[in-house]
Amino acid sequence: MEFFRVKHDIPFMSYGRLTTAISMITFVLAIVFLATRGLNFGVDFTGGTMIEVNYPHAADLTKIRTTIDSIGLKDATVQNFGTSRDVLIRLPVRTGLTGAQLSDKVLGSLHAVDSSVRMSRIEFVGPQVGTELYEKGSLALLLVIAGIVIYLAMRFEWRFAVAAVIANMHDVIIILGFFAFFQWEFNLTVLAAVLAVLGYSVNESVVVFDRVRENFRKMRKASVTQVIDNAITRTMSRTIITHFSTQLMVLSMLLFGGEVLHNFALALTIGILFGIYSSVLVACPIAMWLGVNRANLMSDVEKKDGDKKETHPEPDPSEFA
Repeated sequence: MEFFRVKHDIPFMSYGRLTTAISMITFVLAIVFLATRGLNFGVDFTGGTMIEVNYPHAADLTKIRTTIDSIGLKDATVQNFGTSRDVLIRLPVRTGLTGAQLSDKVLGSLHAVDSSVRMSRIEFVGPQVGTELYEKGSLALLLVIAGIVIYLAMRFEWRFAVAAVIANMHDVIIILGFFAFFQWEFNLTVLAAVLAVLGYSVNESVVVFDRVRENFRKMRKASVTQVIDNAITRTMSRTIITHFSTQLMVLSMLLFGGEVLHNFALALTIGILFGIYSSVLVACPIAMWLGVNRANLMSDVEKKDGDKKETHPEPDPSEFA
């Protein structure tokens, strides 16, 4: 499906040096922010107490924060959960206080201000459980990356595989860099978004690289730059339709999903935007600079064609005389 067709190929590769320089700068900045500021891990990873309370009316989050601050819990996180009447309170681990003592202290202070508040649930996440989640989350991320590397190595020539892997890692580091710089909370839902972005980004790279490989077989007289520019231009309609429809869904979660889905949708938004950029203006220039050419892709095809000719030789007319 195409909503529009570009008649002339856009010279994307002529901007390769500029876009790669921008990518390198943003990548290095993200690494610096991760090293200096670090990620603001949520209760899922650090351990703590999560309390969900319900009000018969719209909850005043500012008043709730002030109440909790007044009892010495200034590092608590207060946010709406689902509706304006439901509130989720996250408390990190406190030395000298158990989860039950913390919850009793919070609920007691809230009841003193508004007796209509009702507790919906309490969850305790110990430090050991948080550490285990952190380790398993990191392992899941590494396994996904390894799976993508194996898949790309089997599907494409190694230069394409290396370029796609670098572009995917570019997207992940940029997302983590944003969360480190703004100190947004990094929890399990954000980790799920990062894993989703990995799969989403590699799909876009595969689509572009498939067209590049096809063009090498069709455009025999074209240069490598012309082949790649044509491949990107011819997949633009598909890229815009796919990313626009996905971003509409993510934007609805960002605007109307509440605080619980906010960081999840935020990570997806950053990943989708940089995924488009990296698949076109990071992966393709890297593949070109690694020396991809027609010979890399056509040698196996020509060899197979040669084998077919030897296996099925033309019949000799004299045999039928």
